[in-house]
Amino acid sequence: MILNCWIVDDEPLALSLLESYVQKTSFLRLTGKYSNALSAMKHLAEEKVDLLFLDIQMPEVNGMEFARIINDHTRIIFTTAFSEYALEGYKVSALDYLLKPFSFTDFLTAAKKALNWFEMTEKRPVAEALQESAGIFVKSDYKLLHVLYDDILYIEGLKDYVKIYTGNQSKPILSLISLKMLEEELPSDRFIRIHRSYIIHKNKISSINKRRILIGEKQIPMGETYRKQFMSVIGQ
Repeated sequence: MILNCWIVDDEPLALSLLESYVQKTSFLRLTGKYSNALSAMKHLAEEKVDLLFLDIQMPEVNGMEFARIINDHTRIIFTTAFSEYALEGYKVSALDYLLKPFSFTDFLTAAKKALNWFEMTEKRPVAEALQESAGIFVKSDYKLLHVLYDDILYIEGLKDYVKIYTGNQSKPILSLISLKMLEEELPSDRFIRIHRSYIIHKNKISSINKRRILIGEKQIPMGETYRKQFMSVIGQ
């Protein structure tokens, strides 16, 4: 599959770097290069754009404003030097959020995420694919990581930070955020708190044994305070 992509950035050096990254990526075809969002907007209706690498802080119309008028087909990967826009990026269904300066490896990882998304939409309805790709941005090792909800097995809270255990990584993702704050961001139809130190993904439960829940090979304790709510949620 080949994805038609645009790059929009008001910094000439950033625009050139993105162009070189696209040219190195076999499944990307550069069909538009713009130094501001207004120029890109004029041509948006003329052709089908699969993927948009979009800066945020630009004159006249910023990237976030531009993202809100883009059609449902086009997927967005934000490229910016400012981490404070990560939550807004999630709200406009961005696939990824690259913090400048980023390497070609980081770029390729984000581009592959977009490729996987489009391959999924060919096999399943778009609405289902959107739900599957939903996730949350967390800061870890000076990067903003987009963690898909359905990759998360469980989350362990340790004072001011959390460990996010996923099914596709051998080590947990460590992030400086409280378990309570993270709980407020997670969708309640998928996640539930079962202990003062644990949140689990409901669909990842293997078995329930007295006051312990098995997810994979991990036995997670269930706090008495949370037991009644949990049993109610699972219909017991």
